[in-house]
Amino acid sequence: MAQFGEDSSQFVEDSSLRDWKVIGSGSFGQIYKARHHQWGVDVAIKLLLQGEGNEESLMHEIKMMRQATSPHVMAVRGVFKGRTPSSGRSTQLGVVMEVMERGSLASLQEALRGTPPWPLVFRLAHQVALGINLLHSLPRPVLHQDLKPKNVLLDDALNAKLTDFGLAQISCSVTQVSKNSESLGGTINYMPPEALKSTSYKPTRAFDIYSYGILLWSIVTGKQPYEYAKPEIVMLRVPLGDRPQLDDIKGDAAGLTELTGLMKRCWDHKPERRPKALECTTETEKLFKMHKHAINKAVYEVLMKLDQKEGEGMAAGAQVQRDQITEAPGLYL
Repeated sequence: MAQFGEDSSQFVEDSSLRDWKVIGSGSFGQIYKARHHQWGVDVAIKLLLQGEGNEESLMHEIKMMRQATSPHVMAVRGVFKGRTPSSGRSTQLGVVMEVMERGSLASLQEALRGTPPWPLVFRLAHQVALGINLLHSLPRPVLHQDLKPKNVLLDDALNAKLTDFGLAQISCSVTQVSKNSESLGGTINYMPPEALKSTSYKPTRAFDIYSYGILLWSIVTGKQPYEYAKPEIVMLRVPLGDRPQLDDIKGDAAGLTELTGLMKRCWDHKPERRPKALECTTETEKLFKMHKHAINKAVYEVLMKLDQKEGEGMAAGAQVQRDQITEAPGLYL
């Protein structure tokens, strides 16, 4: 049985897991949270869709992903092989990872309904850059190809970790996928113009850098790019030069002008003019240092707000349940 620090060639079987709960879904399949009763911790299992393929391809890709050891890249803990509560008798494959209890940048944006405190904005920008730089600088470089708020997960202290890197390659190795925006190698609103113009486009590091630029805009504004535009319009307009609205960037925080400048360089129309990941990391480190003294207070304030919202949600749910009981027909007969 694979332990956290052991080789990923060993499998995590369903007999080791209990208390399964669906916590998400995506183009690759459902995501479960389960208790590993031997490790004594909760884990996340991202299942891969059933299809043509073989375990050898999956193991090769996950071994590559295991090279990416960084505080800002999600660690692969092992490979799931077994049955889930909803799979019947069929055996499924999946990736076993740690559970990130604070969700994703997307869920944080939804909860805050706006821009996080500036110290957290600059730390998120820097930590995402660190994660990208690690992937790009591996002996066999890994392209993420799907950078977006949903794929930036947050730990208990709101530190960022990239997830789903390499899963596009894994999915192609073990499944048959349809030709849609996900199988193109990303999410359309975060894809560079060159990827939208040609069916023969081969992703490079510049793909991720462009996506990072769009992600920076989302981090700074708390919004989603082209939120109300149809995908076909985005695919048409981005190659013509359209980008998210700069007018949506509000505030006068120290370093915001420089961060906006980096963002615009990252989403440059020409891939060769976009900065390298290391250059992004170097610049975001300088900018974060301007706010580092205030990061603990900012994180505390956000966590308090999230806990308050969670408490209100639980109270509202309990009230709905009480109302349903009270209104149940025949209750007082």
